Amino acid sequence: MREGLRREDILDFSASLNPLGPPESVLQALKGELPFINHYPDPECTILKETISEVLDLPGDFLLCGNGSTELIYLIVRALRPERVLIPIPTFSEYERAVKPLGTSVEYLLSNEEKGFQIDPGAFIKKAEAFRPRIAFLCNPNNPTGGLLGRREVLQISDMAKTLKMFLVVDEAFVDFIPEESVIQEVIDNPFLIVLRSLTKFYGLAGLRVGYGVLHPSVMKEVALYKEPWTVNTLAQVAGAVALRDDEFRQRTITLLAAWKAQMEGEMRHLGIRYLPSAANFYLLRFGQDTHVLCEELRKRGLLVRPCANFRGLGPKYIRVAVRTPEENKNLLQELITLSSDLSSPYTSLL
Repeated sequence: MREGLRREDILDFSASLNPLGPPESVLQALKGELPFINHYPDPECTILKETISEVLDLPGDFLLCGNGSTELIYLIVRALRPERVLIPIPTFSEYERAVKPLGTSVEYLLSNEEKGFQIDPGAFIKKAEAFRPRIAFLCNPNNPTGGLLGRREVLQISDMAKTLKMFLVVDEAFVDFIPEESVIQEVIDNPFLIVLRSLTKFYGLAGLRVGYGVLHPSVMKEVALYKEPWTVNTLAQVAGAVALRDDEFRQRTITLLAAWKAQMEGEMRHLGIRYLPSAANFYLLRFGQDTHVLCEELRKRGLLVRPCANFRGLGPKYIRVAVRTPEENKNLLQELITLSSDLSSPYTSLL
């Protein structure tokens, strides 16, 4: 960093990753795999796909592994070449970036700010029926708002997609934190539903880049034609397979994150910091004015947050912060209050 801070002095709240880091089981497995990195990785990701198939009880021919789920977003768009796409906003910006080079017509469904940017399933369906897109994206839980559509509501939308013969891409990158809300099994009976998953968030594997998609075989034929070989490296394949079998790590993460989130929410309420309820491991915070100076001052102190000015539908008054350990969370929140006072700016207010 320009301030000369060492890497170990930086607390990164900008990346929404598991604060526990990767499972110890993964780290040990990677050590054993290092002697084999002089070989090309398995282009079919056989062991990883077999693990996903067994853990999630899904047929192997429904699975496609990628260099994070983001690779699969771009891959699906290249393969299906949609003329029209529906994107609810604010949401993950890579959906729009993926379709723009194609000259695709994009329709946006803007969620209501006063209602916490919660997606309205009825409005989504109505917009899709009127616009008739080839692809509609749905991030659930949504990034960067943390909002969640319940499983029943997502299935209402996916039923509509099947009727319209529209592909609904449900991005479940953060659903591991609330797995009961996943619709991944529904792909088996709905060829117009595509579900994407990431192993980088929940399992702390961002540096290895590994994710997967669940697609009906009738769609897989078309999409797989555009898949580049060897995009998932050997270490990523091993890490993903081992992580998915680590039940103890999974339960520990869910238990600790629930407690740490509850504590963080209590402190934010006490300090008067506005935040949106979140089903994921991050929060969207709103302040009284442009947060550019605030983010810069935090950065100088070794605290990185995610400014949200470049999210369509948001603006410079919003930042996203990840949930880290209780001590680290408290450090960030105290700095927010200190900077509000030091900068004579109304950065905090009650929701």
